[in-house]
Order: sequence, then C-alpha cells, then structure tokens
Amino acid sequence: MDNRQPITLDSAVTHRFLTFRIDADFYALPAEEVSEVLRVPAVARVPQAPKSLLGIGNLRGVALPVASLRSLLGYTEAGERTGARAIVLHGATPVALAVDAVEELVSIAADQMEYADTSGRARPGERLKGVFRFHDNRDIAKVLDIQPLLAAAFVARARTARTYAAANGAHKPDGQIGELKASRLITFDADGQEYALPIEQVREIVPVPEGVTSVSTGDAVARGVMVYRDRLLPLFSLRALLGLPMAEARQTDQKVVVAMVGTMLVGLLIDRMRAIILADHALIEPIPQALAARIGGESRIKSIYRAESGQRLVSILNPQTIFREEVMQRLDTQRLLDSGSSEPATAAKEESFLIFRLGDDEYGLPIAVVDEVMQVCAKITRVPKTPKFLEGVINLRGEVLPVIDQRRRFDMPALTDGARRRIIVVRTARHRAGIIVDGVSEILRSPTDAVEPAPDLTGETTRLVSGIINLEAAGRIILVLDPSELLTRAELGLLDAFAKTRPTTP
Repeated sequence: MDNRQPITLDSAVTHRFLTFRIDADFYALPAEEVSEVLRVPAVARVPQAPKSLLGIGNLRGVALPVASLRSLLGYTEAGERTGARAIVLHGATPVALAVDAVEELVSIAADQMEYADTSGRARPGERLKGVFRFHDNRDIAKVLDIQPLLAAAFVARARTARTYAAANGAHKPDGQIGELKASRLITFDADGQEYALPIEQVREIVPVPEGVTSVSTGDAVARGVMVYRDRLLPLFSLRALLGLPMAEARQTDQKVVVAMVGTMLVGLLIDRMRAIILADHALIEPIPQALAARIGGESRIKSIYRAESGQRLVSILNPQTIFREEVMQRLDTQRLLDSGSSEPATAAKEESFLIFRLGDDEYGLPIAVVDEVMQVCAKITRVPKTPKFLEGVINLRGEVLPVIDQRRRFDMPALTDGARRRIIVVRTARHRAGIIVDGVSEILRSPTDAVEPAPDLTGETTRLVSGIINLEAAGRIILVLDPSELLTRAELGLLDAFAKTRPTTP
C-alpha cells in the first residue's frame, strides 16, 4: 500500500502540530485540524458498531462519535488509561479520537519533514502525510492523514428521503396485521396493586427528582412541587389519592407519572412503572354498580381490565375524578402552574419514547411503535433451525408471536439476574415481534427538533440508530432505535414466514 501522502508546507513558514502517543509510538496532527482536547467523555455504546467506534459522547450539548485511534491504527485495546484524552477534530460533524496521552504542541519547519515511505516508519494500514523528529531528535512523530483513515473504517451511510417521522412510528398496520380493537394502557404499581391510565393521558414517566419542595396543605395527598421542564409541577401521592397506606420509606423504583387531568398537567407519585398493555375492549368492564354506590357513584377507578383470563385485574383510573374537589380548592394552582396555563403558549411539537436498558446502556423506541410491554413469559417455545437470537415464540392472545433476545442479537453476554427483564411488543409496517430487554425504565417526551440525527460516522452497520436524545443536564445519552432496522434482511424473511401463519383480524 502506498503511504506517500505528502504534507504541503510553506518552506518559509513554521507549522504547528499536536503530538500524542499510542503505546510508545508518537503521532501528530496539524494544529489547524484540531478543535480541542478533553478527557475521554462517557459514551453511549452503539450496538454492533465497528470496533473502532467507542460510542456517542456529549460535547457541551452536541452528540459526537468517539473513535479509538488504537483500534483504527491496528493496536490491541488496552482498557481504560488514566492519561487518555480525546482529540476533537474540526469539521461539519465533530469527531473525537481517543488516544493514550497528549504530549505537546510543537513547531516544525518544512525542511524538518520527511516523507513517510522514505522514513521506513509506517506501520501496515497507516495513512501518513509525513514524519518529523522532535525532543532534540530523540523521537519521531508520524503525521496522520486522518480523514482517509476514518473513511476506511466508517462507511458513511447515504441519507435517504426517509424522514424521522417515518422511522419513528408513522407506520400504518397493513392487511397482514390488521387493526386491533384494543386500547394501550400504561400500568404502574401502588401498594402492590396494579393501576393504569390510557396512554393518551400520560405525557411522561420520569424519575423522582432530588429536590421536591413541600407544600403545607394539611393532608398527605399533595406532596409538593417539582421542577419539570423549567416549570413547577404539582406532585401528588397516588397512594394517598386512592386511600392506600403510605410507604414507610422511599422506594428505589419510584417514578412520577406526568399526566393530563382535565386541562391541568400534574405529577402522580407511583411505586414503579410496570407495563404497557394492549387491552382488548371486550375485556374492559365498568366498575360493578354495587361497589360504585358504596364509594359515592363517581369512582377514581373507571373500569377494570381482566387480563390473563381474569387472573390479573388492572384498575383503570378516571383522570376526571381522581382528585376530590376540596383538594383542588386547597391548591393554589395559579402559583404552582406557570400562571395557570398547563401548556406553554407556543408549544413545540413533541414525541414520546419508551426507554429501556441493555446492560449499562439506555435505548429508546418511539412509543407509537410499541404495542405493549410485558414480563418475560415462563413458557417460550423454541423453534428448531432458527438463529440463536430468536428465543422462540409465545402465544399472545391467540397469536403466535416471535420473540427476539436483544442481548443475543447484539452479541452481549447472557444476563445472570433476569428478574427485571421485559418483552417489548413492537409493530412496524410489515411485522410484529417481541424483543427481550433487561428492563424498561421510563417514558420520555422530547421536542421533535431536539432529537438529533445519528452521526454519519457510525456507518452502514449501525443504521438502526435513527436519532439521539442528548440529556446533557442529566449526563445521559439515549440512542433512539429504528424498529424497521432492528433486523437484517435474512431475519426479516424469517418474520415474514411467521406473518404468513398469523390469522388475520376480520
């Protein structure tokens, strides 16, 4: 391979280079190609990305790919190093190069440069512009031709006419899947019982913030106010609203359901998020009249969903009657709710995402493509002569549903403790399948224009990342996965075979 990539230097001018190390070898980049140097940021790992791509990091609110220069240059990975730094390159799309250590900024005259091929210093696969001696001629630094090196490792994917909206759930079910006479409910626990709200009523499910300001109201229902998206949100205890005993101590899984109650946005403190279920309308029944009469006619529970052949009863809350009139009267809603308005005057278009975990990483799926979330079934039937990632099939209300182990799909080790694992039932334009994940944590709402496109550098093998939610204040980067890209063509063919065996809904 010809490594002769001569660097152009004005012989009358001294040029500056940033030098750095990989193992004991010195390299350099022209100073004008470097934007800044910083500690290697925490990254969100991209599934099945090239090994040179460490992941997506955060640079003052901008998501940028972080690449391992060790891997790009053919060195073996050596784990974390205390002196490791990230060199951020100039360009329309910033890229950070992780190196073992940054040395110094040196000035080199043109007559000090040597061509790479005549120096005998080039390693196989290196792309060099030249070499120079420094440190009183004791050491040699190789000037990298970095752009061809990056281009060879990461094949930039072509942008298609597909918009983000098309990738995030604007799919319409086709004739194979059919329309289901069902409603999506978000369920959660309070004192060991399962309750639900229609998904249309829920804006987000978020962790309980550290700072909650108490408000003296004379009862345990109103827990105070919390900061939510730069505004104050009233926070209520669902346990107290339903007359359930209060928890002795704060539970680690506690969440806040941000819901619309009438025209008001409120927070409901719950014990934990449980599932998203597709509730068959035929199995949703009004609360028995005798019970409704005993509790005063208008109940906080609107109806009951009989799941799992009646073995699992889910109480569906009535958002319009969940609060007693006297509670609402005691609240100074004008003070708590941004001058009484539940929505900003100029509300931006927003989208909701289901956040799930695989290992230490967080991923998101557009809520529009999620039919339901359930516990991993005890009985999953293996299918002979199928790929290892296919865990098997389950019977979901009379439908044979293929179930994919996302850990196996992403070549991750098996999970030792699977108590929190969940199956997310995902629907795309052609398929419906369940994916097994380590756990589901929350529902996150984000302005559409705040979802950044995935950097081109991630290449063809990582097309499944359709966007990035960069929560800089919380130190979180969430990769939004495109459900239509979760599987390869061969795997889609397998799901097509399952789809042909499904009964169609009349």
